[in-house]
Amino acid sequence: MSKISRITTQKKHKDRYNIFLDDGKAEKYGFSVDEAILIEYRLRKNMELDDETIKALIHKDTLHKSYTLAINFLSYRMRSKKEIYDHLVKKEVDDEHISKIMEKLIAEGLVNDRQFADAFVRTRMQTSSKGPMLIKQELMQKGVDEPIAGEAADLYTYDVQYEKAKKLAEKKLHSGNRKSFRQQIQQLQGTLMQKGFSGDVVQAVTAELQEQKDDAAEWEALVKQGEKLLFKHQQKLSGFQLRNKMKEALYRKGFTIDLINTFLNENLEE
Repeated sequence: MSKISRITTQKKHKDRYNIFLDDGKAEKYGFSVDEAILIEYRLRKNMELDDETIKALIHKDTLHKSYTLAINFLSYRMRSKKEIYDHLVKKEVDDEHISKIMEKLIAEGLVNDRQFADAFVRTRMQTSSKGPMLIKQELMQKGVDEPIAGEAADLYTYDVQYEKAKKLAEKKLHSGNRKSFRQQIQQLQGTLMQKGFSGDVVQAVTAELQEQKDDAAEWEALVKQGEKLLFKHQQKLSGFQLRNKMKEALYRKGFTIDLINTFLNENLEE
């Protein structure tokens, strides 16, 4: 049996206390506890503690410190269950303690994957250019079950998708690109799909963008591309072979045959 001889506040952590014990022979440091444990067990000077009680106090304090790690991790933003579990594993918390901490957090309503998923989708809608399918993937990577992630992604309505996808597409379309309009549209379709927008939204947005084709910009892009190709091929080819090679190359770049023929007629000798 040991007796508490002193209780001192830690210098760097004012909410933690060092417990010194006297076993009848000499005073020595025993263990430390959080203020919550000190109050719960009413620890005080001259209080007698047996070995089992000391062991229980150390175990209780270790669990409390691990729980505090989880609370601190949650203080910055909402977290999924997997994120908290992974954080505690990284901090080398005992598996037994992790299970108890997770149970407590869930019981207290501090961890709820459905609420987390809904909040995550709303935040991504406001702060990113990502579509719902990509956001759903992010949720699943964070350990949220597919049905919950899918329901949360449904908060990203068609109208919101359309406006965000259209804004993103128009920004890229008017960024001084020197490619053909058709090639730009094709690249935009790929970009929007990669961003996680649904196929019907991508189709609707690109269909509307077709009306924004600028003939002057298209001609300027063709001239720029055509001059590069002409410089490349006319050193080895001429006549029909050069014309045919130019026509094939420019068509693959998305320019219309009529526009290509106009350029070739102006720049190649018959």
